[in-house]
Amino acid sequence: MSTFSYTVGFVGLGNMGQPMVRRLAAAGHRLHLYDIDHARTEALAAEVQATAAPSLAALGKATDVVITMLPDGKTVRRVLLGGEGAADAIVPSLPADAIVIDMSSSSPVGTRALGKELAARRIRLVDAPVSGGVRRARDGTLAIMLGGDPGIFECIEQVLAPMGKTMLAGGLGAGHAIKALNNYVSAAGLLAACEAVRAGARFGLDPDTIVDIINASTGVNNSTQNKMKPFVISGTYADGFGLALMAKDLRTALEVAEASGTPTALAPTLVRIWEEAERSLGARDDPGINHTAIDRYLGMLDTR
Repeated sequence: MSTFSYTVGFVGLGNMGQPMVRRLAAAGHRLHLYDIDHARTEALAAEVQATAAPSLAALGKATDVVITMLPDGKTVRRVLLGGEGAADAIVPSLPADAIVIDMSSSSPVGTRALGKELAARRIRLVDAPVSGGVRRARDGTLAIMLGGDPGIFECIEQVLAPMGKTMLAGGLGAGHAIKALNNYVSAAGLLAACEAVRAGARFGLDPDTIVDIINASTGVNNSTQNKMKPFVISGTYADGFGLALMAKDLRTALEVAEASGTPTALAPTLVRIWEEAERSLGARDDPGINHTAIDRYLGMLDTR
């Protein structure tokens, strides 16, 4: 297949998927879209002059590159292969040598197993999770972490380029592994920043001043720069990435550590804290609860 001839199927039109689709459409790619919310699919397809696929099978039949942007690896597997009572699936109708690019935050262990199953059907799998949130998805400046056969990367570079900068992480599953580990570091930084601001405020310091000084000092991190003032101190708790998704990524990071036999001291504690927040805030039932709401959970501890 020529790198100029791909028709791209995109599955998962949530907070991240929609701006990513708009970037692909602006770059001139032919798109077939699918989401479980059919009204959302129809509206976005009309907006970007794409085709709203009536089913997953129809999307597979019409495309030779499929991008998934879904909540987790289990959902990716179900969408691709069916099962669990799902009659509709993509892979049975995909042409041989098609490429699946999983941009979800999936388990790297599951990704490797899925890659073997797809290879038996002559379907090539690449994991390409992203970092940067909704703002960078809109700007087309996402960090895209690639895992898989390097021979495939050149084929899909033109598809990925409108959405952000690609970085080669390693073999299949490497992208998903580093994404989970990145979010582990991010979650640790956010939790520490929230606790520091709360402690400083109780000591009589101004929260904005605390963040300004941290950002000029060695404690600076992505959360202090981009999340504390607009989303935490403001109390809006909204920047597009769900708290339940962060809890899931932390479990995946711990899975990576355990699968590699790496001793951990902090990771199990972080998983416990984020899972307690997930339960206390009802984030498992409400995907709209943002990960910055971990600060709300800290506030709830004051009343216990």
